[in-house]
Amino acid sequence: MSAPLLRVEDLTIAFGPRPVVRNLSFSLHRGETLALVGESGSGKSLSALSTLRLLPPAARILSGRIALDGTDVLAADDRALQRLRGGVAGMIFQEPMTSLNPLHGIGRQVGEAVTLHRPLAGAALRARVLELLRLAGLPRAEERIAAYPHQLSGGQRQRVMIAAALANDPKLLIADEPTTALDVTIQAQILELMRDLKHRVGAAIVLITHDLGVVAEVAERVVVMYAGRKVEEAPVGQLFRTPRHPYTQGLLGSMPRLGSSLTGTETRLAEIPGLVPSLKQKIPGCVFASRCPHATDLCRQVAPALELKAPGHIAACHYATKEGAIAA
Repeated sequence: MSAPLLRVEDLTIAFGPRPVVRNLSFSLHRGETLALVGESGSGKSLSALSTLRLLPPAARILSGRIALDGTDVLAADDRALQRLRGGVAGMIFQEPMTSLNPLHGIGRQVGEAVTLHRPLAGAALRARVLELLRLAGLPRAEERIAAYPHQLSGGQRQRVMIAAALANDPKLLIADEPTTALDVTIQAQILELMRDLKHRVGAAIVLITHDLGVVAEVAERVVVMYAGRKVEEAPVGQLFRTPRHPYTQGLLGSMPRLGSSLTGTETRLAEIPGLVPSLKQKIPGCVFASRCPHATDLCRQVAPALELKAPGHIAACHYATKEGAIAA
């Protein structure tokens, strides 16, 4: 198999003296879709931003290595970073209304993303912008190219963000909660667009989300994060069939299931008791122990290592055996 397009190794990110992401490792091959899943505050967005060194000023990378398209991201100079940002990887942010400039038309903003890497101007630039807006599925692109962000719906703004991310035919798309603020109909359209784009442009995708329903729609592999740590990783079908970590089991148990109310069985959703532990405190054992129904003294005292539980399936749990999952 060829070298990964993106490789993250033992990444630790901190705000001040306290780490908020610890020893995170994952890789992504060309054309693959990887989902980073977890509750708010699990560190998934910070982890994705770090791949392009786009962390907020208060955050810093304490240790680790990030390689993107053969470039050492953490050692890259400004010129190399500019090539990576928008050239090799495009970013689709969570809320387009705050990411788009309200004072400029959408055509100008998508055009700026193009001209950062290509010497286009005039009619050629306009034609490229229209091509991108159409590729992203924006209806009546010719009429809307001069529109301002506030004149578009949430779904249309998200399509503009996707068009800007695709401006220079990137090898990687990083999508941070791309459907969070949209209604279910528009969510479905955006997910269908992302699936279509993956096949049409061949880009790999890192999808950051808390919604396992979205994961099931578009991802091939899943990394589950909790309190800044990776607790499980598996192919998406295997994760849904046989979740090995109790946190993943809790996430799946809290998902509503279509048609369950017609079966006559109990439809009350499961919940994960307790709260995510504060990252200000040092946790000697498993980070999920305070909320886990299976936790023992071993769990509270010794942090479990990530271990192979099945082919391509790893989990950090003392009691997730190789033969099967914990009884959910």
